[in-house]
Amino acid sequence: MEEKLKLVIIESPAKRESLKKYLGPDYEVYATKGHIRDLPQKSFAIDLKNNFQPKYEILPDKKELIAGLKKKAEQADYVYIATDPDREGEAISWHVAYVLGYPADKKCRIQFNEISKKAVTKALEEPRAIDLNLVDAQQARRVMDRIVGYKLSPILCKKIAPKLSAGRVQSVALKLVVDREKEIEEFKPEEFWTVTATLEKSGQAFKASLDKKDKKKFVPKNKEEVDQALEKIKQGQFEIVELKKANTKSHAPAPFTTSTMQQDALNKLGMSLKRTSSAAQQLYEGVELKGEGKTALITYIRTDSVRISTDAQNACLDYIKRTYGDKFVPAKPNIYHTKESAQDAHEAIRPISMDRKPEDIKDSVAPDNYRLYKLIYERFLASQMAEAEYASVTVNFDVNGYGFKASGKTMLFPGYTTAYKEYVDDDKNEGKETLAGKLPVMEEGEVIPCKEILPEQKFTKPPTRYTEASLVKAMEEKGIGRPATYAATITVLTSRTYCEKEGKYLVPTKLGRNVTDYLDQFFSSVINVKFTAHMEQRLDDIAEDKDEWQKVIEAFWDGFSVLLGKADASAVTMKAPPEETDIVCEKCGGKMLIREGRYGKFLGCANFPKCKNVQPLPEKAAEPKKYAGICPECGAKMTVRHSKRGKLYYSCERYPDCTCMTWDLPTGKKCPKCKSPIVQKGKVIKCSNKDCDYKEENPS
Repeated sequence: MEEKLKLVIIESPAKRESLKKYLGPDYEVYATKGHIRDLPQKSFAIDLKNNFQPKYEILPDKKELIAGLKKKAEQADYVYIATDPDREGEAISWHVAYVLGYPADKKCRIQFNEISKKAVTKALEEPRAIDLNLVDAQQARRVMDRIVGYKLSPILCKKIAPKLSAGRVQSVALKLVVDREKEIEEFKPEEFWTVTATLEKSGQAFKASLDKKDKKKFVPKNKEEVDQALEKIKQGQFEIVELKKANTKSHAPAPFTTSTMQQDALNKLGMSLKRTSSAAQQLYEGVELKGEGKTALITYIRTDSVRISTDAQNACLDYIKRTYGDKFVPAKPNIYHTKESAQDAHEAIRPISMDRKPEDIKDSVAPDNYRLYKLIYERFLASQMAEAEYASVTVNFDVNGYGFKASGKTMLFPGYTTAYKEYVDDDKNEGKETLAGKLPVMEEGEVIPCKEILPEQKFTKPPTRYTEASLVKAMEEKGIGRPATYAATITVLTSRTYCEKEGKYLVPTKLGRNVTDYLDQFFSSVINVKFTAHMEQRLDDIAEDKDEWQKVIEAFWDGFSVLLGKADASAVTMKAPPEETDIVCEKCGGKMLIREGRYGKFLGCANFPKCKNVQPLPEKAAEPKKYAGICPECGAKMTVRHSKRGKLYYSCERYPDCTCMTWDLPTGKKCPKCKSPIVQKGKVIKCSNKDCDYKEENPS
């Protein structure tokens, strides 16, 4: 009997090999390489007068691919559309079904949270119709973002500078960064003092800190208050008035969501959002393992849920018992609750198999992939382990009415900390009580000798600037954006030069501040945290069939269009004045000014519009440096340079400290096979080593 041909349609070609390992020989896998049908790039394509109908078109570079897809689908007895398990993936499935001419109720959609034998087999057994509610939620987001981008961006270009863009979420993220910078600038430091006593018993020295006066919380505000306190303290004795002993427990953190993974990767590993997203995508889609081929290692990486399957939990508990012993297994399995605002569409991010240890893949994968997998593995392992237990001692002293406190904390049982230690932000932790090690044995009523008293002047510190990690955390907490959008949104802020990086911190540029100030003046009711979070909830309502997407867009447009009209008609402008030069206009004798237009800077006569003379900007007055790519040696930016013959090449901006150079565009990544730099030549991404055959699919 002849086997029937079955076609599985996916998004990314990088998944193909991983997926084919779990499908039979009668299955063929075809990749769409993302969207095949979308709003056109060069036109608005939203019919505002016809219920906001989007005008989709087949993407120009996908026509040949679609022809091949149709041919394959016609030859197949069964077609399964297995795009990513999120709203974007559901929309891509809908577009694929449209192109293939499938009815809305055709059960052709399958989804899996991980590329494993069990998950793929189960998905094939449960095909369903495309979820039009999820599609509508994606359409609403797409239409709303198109309206903001196409209607608001031109106003920014007209009122501030050419080539600017605005975004419904992007502009709010920028506002967070700008507002934080203003808080820092307006911050007025306040003086305070600490007083630390060094005490000693049985040859063991320890410290106690002043924290009370007449049994009330006390922080000296100036030297006068400190001197008054020291005068009395030096006349008294450190008598123990209270000694507290307690055993405390610390519960394991939940497994990773997209947001917490991105935060931990930056804080612990120093990986940017872009690097983390790239590594996570590869771990999900599959990496090349020695002797095994392309193998997926983790579950879906765009999620806001901390939920995990019972099977995954049991497998992890069994691994803990075998590896660490019964004491490390909690009495009841750890259950974590996803916050109410989350979509909770997928499991948390976790390894597919606990038996796939990080050290097993270290020699097969790129360093970023190994480090991120290790982080994900250890976080998930710890999330299912028993609590850590500590013995804590707090000793309160009275010295002539002034209270000092000493604290000690020792570990009784390490629990989950055996596998994973949580990140502590030193900037935020400063000034907080830090628990010391073991204290000597003491009793109430005992007087402890004082060896030294040290007063120290300090000043309150302003709020800390955002890092990529803390901005992601803020966006998540405030309900701005969704897991799939965090990295892309924050990347735009730097790529558009609205923000710059100073070390790990995001600092708004003058341009970024101007954009925020202008939006605050004319669009404050729309470009703000509360409204953006509200719109995210409206999108969730559409996905849950609680609202119609056209009504949501109509309510948004009714208010937004009024704001657009007022801003466009206003005479308010934040354009930078033209720069004067010493160049004389050969037509009228006036001065030539450096102006900025749609296509960049140029020279224009100061007597415009009477004199319309324009010239290209001389090379020496042009932008001094252009950047492209990341140095594979040190991670700095690569500068675009020209050889004496005019040929383009790339050189590290840290030259001569770093002498890295290449003729091809560097990606900043290393080859997983030979560890040579990976470069892009035309549309091909490949290893720079001529003797290595490693290549990648170009995501663009």
